[in-house]
Parts: sequence; structure tokens; C-alpha cells
Amino acid sequence: MKAVTKSSMLRIYISSTDKDGHQPLFESIVFKAREAGISGATAIRGALGFGASSVIHSYKFWEVAEKVPMVVEIIDSDDKIDAFYENISPMLEDMRYGCLVIRERVDILLNKKGKKIN
Repeated sequence: MKAVTKSSMLRIYISSTDKDGHQPLFESIVFKAREAGISGATAIRGALGFGASSVIHSYKFWEVAEKVPMVVEIIDSDDKIDAFYENISPMLEDMRYGCLVIRERVDILLNKKGKKIN
């Protein structure tokens, strides 16, 4: 087995309807991560979930604008994750509704770079 890289994953639980100005919050977070030089970020749309309010939110194929859970995962070194969180935490703390942010230690087993397509 190759050497394992110790890193951190920042996981942000929000809603598909949360906004940063006029932009969806999950998009704003991913774009800010790219601007900050973070190694990678992924926004994942949930099919079903609930948060602190205990209200169930689910995806129904006939409702395009349905409120569903979103998870944004961001992976990089501990220092870069800490700096990025400090940068976006005011935006998250000012949200009208709730969110949950966790940080986990992760071991990167493979980080194969792909070819950039123009």
C-alpha cells in the first residue's frame, strides 16, 4: 500500500433552498472553495432527510423546486480546511435557517490528477 496522506473533510449540511444573496448557498460554497485553492469540493443533493426542526424534506419528481437536504464535502489539509472554514463561517452563522458543519480526519488513499479539459 502506498503512503497515506492525512487530511480533513469539512462536511456542511444545508438545504437546497438556502441562498447566499441570489445564488444557491451550496454553489457559493463550492465556488469559494475553488477560489481558495481547495483540493476538491462536491455538493450532494439528498433524497430524504430532516434536521433540528424534525421536519422531513424529500424529493418528489414532479416538484422541481422542492426543498431537499444538501451536503457539501470539502477535502484538503488541516490548515487549508481551517482557513476556509474561518472564511465562510460568518456566511453560515448569518443564515436564516439552521445548518450543521462537521470536520473529520480522513486518510487519502489515492488522489490521481486528471487531465484538464479546456
